[in-house]
Amino acid sequence: MDIKKFKRTKFACYTAYFTMSSIFSLPPLLFATLQDMYGISYTLLGTLVLTNFCTQLTVDLIFTFFTKYFNIKKVVRIMPLITSAGMFIYALSPTVFPQNTYIGLLIGTVLFSVSAGLSEVLLSPVIAAIPSDNPQKDMSLLHSLYAFGVFSVVVISTLFLRFFGTHNWMYLTLFWAALPIIASVLFMTSPMPEMDVSESSEGVKGTKRRSLALAICVGSIFFGSCAENSMSNWVSTFMENALHIDKTLGDILGMAMFAILLGIARISYAKYGKNIMKVLLFGMMGAAVCYLVAGLSTNVILVFAACILTGLFTSMLWPGTLIMMEENVPGVGVAAYALMAASGDLGASVAPQLLGVVVDKVKETVFAAELGAKLGLAAEQIGLKAGMLVTAFYPIIGTVLIIFAIRYFKKHKNA
Repeated sequence: MDIKKFKRTKFACYTAYFTMSSIFSLPPLLFATLQDMYGISYTLLGTLVLTNFCTQLTVDLIFTFFTKYFNIKKVVRIMPLITSAGMFIYALSPTVFPQNTYIGLLIGTVLFSVSAGLSEVLLSPVIAAIPSDNPQKDMSLLHSLYAFGVFSVVVISTLFLRFFGTHNWMYLTLFWAALPIIASVLFMTSPMPEMDVSESSEGVKGTKRRSLALAICVGSIFFGSCAENSMSNWVSTFMENALHIDKTLGDILGMAMFAILLGIARISYAKYGKNIMKVLLFGMMGAAVCYLVAGLSTNVILVFAACILTGLFTSMLWPGTLIMMEENVPGVGVAAYALMAASGDLGASVAPQLLGVVVDKVKETVFAAELGAKLGLAAEQIGLKAGMLVTAFYPIIGTVLIIFAIRYFKKHKNA
């Protein structure tokens, strides 16, 4: 197949992944606003994150087992429109559900999460199926555009809320809801490559070994997703409520810097990267240290640095695991990518929700009040720090798993 023939298709994938970033980065920016305007608790805010990723998880599992029943090309072309529909409902929830805005937020979240699930399942195999001189570069670039999309959403949204007021958040959401339509138009006018939609490993030698190798990758992307998404979903609220940093400054220097480090690291790997296993090990270890610092230190500057550096360390944990899978697991098709996306989404749903629950539970305890009094911190700050400490266990376990993976894949490299 001609590489130039699919240039527009590749651009459509990049555009879709860029615009998809609003699904993940805009709601966390609005958490404090939704809490103030509608009295939504930390647990319910965490439930929105849980709903987001559980919906994606459901889509991932459906495609894992029933890929062959879908017209992949048609699904790819319409999925950005589903994103727009969900974001529109999210924005209009105070008008449509004036007595219970949370219901509208929940419905909108479910809808645009379906599109997000489809994007994660299908965009990576589309990129992998397009003829390329450097497929690893294309995969890393795809995921880096998500990070730069987050940066764009954070900066534009933060400035909008600063100058036009947080009470106008729904107009901001409507703006981001319109952008995915561009990606849909690009897909509808682009050719689509042929993709492997097989659901099993029939005909592949060493099926048991292949299954274990895939299980290692599934576990790796789970713990990596936990580490990345816990911070990306809560860094804005953590900066504002735990560190008492001005919201505008905290969002731009916190969440935006997290995203830009995420993107720069992925771009750098696309251009210079090699030995993905060591990169994954470095990322897991670095993320663990960052969460421990955020949870244990009372130095604002040190904690601030740990939060944004988490973006650097977690940058390759999701796309890097996909690369690890491509290098070490034979017979990879759409179903395998769907299974990986399912594991990643499970991590991205469980970890942020657990962090929110920990905050709500700990801040109400006598222990939090007493410890806060000794350290000069509010009980809520103690709760947020406790959430960070709990989250540190994910990259710690991930580190152990990657060490095992390095030894396992090295042993069976020539098998």
